[in-house]
Amino acid sequence: MKGKRILYYDCFAGISGDMNLGAMVDLGVDASYLESELARLQVEGFTLKVEPDSRQGIHGTRVTVVIENPENEKHRHLRHVEELINGSSLSASIKKRALAIFDRVAEAEATVHQIPKEKVHFHEVGALDSIADIVGAAICQEFLGVEEIYASPVQLGGGTVVCAHGTMPVPAPATSEILKGIPVRTGLVEYEATTPTGAAILAATVDHFVTSADMVIQKTGYGIGQRDGSIPNVLRVYLAEVNEPSEESKKLEEDVEMEEAVMLECNLDDMNPEWYNHVTSLLFDAGASDVFLAPIVMKKSRPAQLFSVLCPVDLVSRMKEILFRETPTIGLRTYTVHKHMLRREVINVKTRFGEVPVKRSYFQGKIANDKPEYEICSSLAKTHGVTLEEIRKEVYKNLE
Repeated sequence: MKGKRILYYDCFAGISGDMNLGAMVDLGVDASYLESELARLQVEGFTLKVEPDSRQGIHGTRVTVVIENPENEKHRHLRHVEELINGSSLSASIKKRALAIFDRVAEAEATVHQIPKEKVHFHEVGALDSIADIVGAAICQEFLGVEEIYASPVQLGGGTVVCAHGTMPVPAPATSEILKGIPVRTGLVEYEATTPTGAAILAATVDHFVTSADMVIQKTGYGIGQRDGSIPNVLRVYLAEVNEPSEESKKLEEDVEMEEAVMLECNLDDMNPEWYNHVTSLLFDAGASDVFLAPIVMKKSRPAQLFSVLCPVDLVSRMKEILFRETPTIGLRTYTVHKHMLRREVINVKTRFGEVPVKRSYFQGKIANDKPEYEICSSLAKTHGVTLEEIRKEVYKNLE
C-alpha cells in the first residue's frame, strides 16, 4: 500500500480566514514566505502579525491581518478582485485556487440576494483582510504540496452575528449557502464559529469531507482564533498520510459503492406484536433503507425485540419522531455506519406470464446476482394459477 500525503482540516470549533492562516504557519508554512508571496498582489495597506498564542492550554499560532488605514478601505465587486489576482505575479495554480474560493462566496451572495454574480458587492470579503486570508490560503495549500485535502464536518456555532447587512442568525445566510451539501454541526458555541471566508476555503478546496479518517499523522498545527471561551477557539490541521489502495485492492472494490448511513436501535419488551408491521410501514414510507427485528433477552430474563432502523443521514430526525411516537420506547441508540453496496440496475424480463423487473448487481465487472421482483412474481403467479417457482424458472430462462 502506497501512502498519499494529505492535509486534514479538523473543524471541531469552526474555521475563519485568520484561523486558517495561523494553522498553516503553525504546520510549517514559513511566515516570511507567505508575506513575500502576498506582496505579489502589489496591494499596499496591510501587514501580517504572526505570534504564538494559546486557548485552553492548546498552543499554536495566531495570524492577524493588520489594516493600516481601515477608514480608507473600499468595497469591491468580483471583477475587481479577479483583476487584482490575475494581474499579480502569483503562480497560475495559486491564482486558480484563490479565484475558486472567491467565486464560492460570490455564488452564495448572488443566491442570497437574488442578483447576478457579477453585481455582487463584496463587503467584508472584498476588504483587504479577507483578500489576504483567501489568497493566503491558496499560497499555503500550494506550499504544503499535498495530493488531496480532507476535512471533518464543520462546526457553525450559534446565536447571531453582526455584519454589513445587519444582525443575522448563525450561520449567516451566505455561510449556509456556501456549505450546502457539506456535513455541518451546530450549537457548540453561541457565536459565529465559521465565517463565510472560512466556509469558502473549505468548499472550494477540500476533496473529501469525512466523519473519520484512517491516516498516519506526521505533523499537527493549531490556528488560534480571536475569541477566548470555554471551548478552545482553534482550528486544528494535520499533515498526514493515508494508504492508497493497490491495483489488486481497487479491483476487489470495483462496482462497490460506499455511503454513510445511520442505525437507530431500541429494545422493546412491552409492545403489542401486532403493531410492528404498522410501525415498520411508517418507517419505510418515510424513507428508511431497512427495518428489522431480532429477538433478545433483557435483564431479569425478559424476552424482547431489538428494533433496528437503517436510514440516510438526513432522515434521522424523522425516524426518531416515528419511533418515539409509535412505540413505547423511551430511549434510542444511534451510530453512523458505512454501507458498501454493489452496483445495480433493474432490467425488465419478458416471460409468457408477463414482464418481470429483475434487480441485477455487479462485482468486479461481472454479474453477481439477479433477483426477480417478488411482488410482481407473486401477482403473476396468482393471476395465472401457477406456483412462484414456475414464475422464477420462467424469469431465469429468459434472462439475457
